[in-house]
Amino acid sequence: MKTSIDPAALDWAKGDGLLPAVVQHHLSGEVLMLGYMNREALEQTLRDGKVTFYSRSKARLWTKGESSGHVLASKSVRIDCDADTLLIGAEPHGPTCHLGTSSCFGQSEEVRPPLGFLAELDAVVAQRNAERPAGSYTTQLFEGGIRRIAQKVGEEGVETALAAAVQGDEELLGEAADLVFHLTVLLRARGLGLADVVSVLAKRHAVRG
Repeated sequence: MKTSIDPAALDWAKGDGLLPAVVQHHLSGEVLMLGYMNREALEQTLRDGKVTFYSRSKARLWTKGESSGHVLASKSVRIDCDADTLLIGAEPHGPTCHLGTSSCFGQSEEVRPPLGFLAELDAVVAQRNAERPAGSYTTQLFEGGIRRIAQKVGEEGVETALAAAVQGDEELLGEAADLVFHLTVLLRARGLGLADVVSVLAKRHAVRG
């Protein structure tokens, strides 16, 4: 877990021992839920790696998913500038909301940042690689091997360039979507992901900036 949080440095007094904790998907940025933590809940989250809140209605610690199994695996914990609000980056295991949606604020497509779907796509492709479900086109690609996947990326790259040169926006977007999908498969076949590409881009930007 990425954190250097010192619970003793937080302003627990302002909220009578409770701090609001906003939970977002650690990859897509989707806001999943809002809860409250006391110092013990934060310490347990940091220790066990499962997001734990203080339930005001039950007056006790409550680990998300303790009954449903839909836990939130904590990946990072950050504090705001006033040290009185927490931002939790988490990996959800199942729907976060008791209504069955990924977020307590609505369906995924309503609250997910526009580019956040790339993280969801990357996760689906990784799952296909691990499980290899029968009848899946992605499974066929993985079982065809690296060279076949690389060939598809090359084909889609050429088709994207041609669409940009001689076709309309709709055709270009369609070919670009095919290219991004096949590139995601290629990365996963090598044990990499879109987050690794973003990391390289961010480092280049930092150096040039």
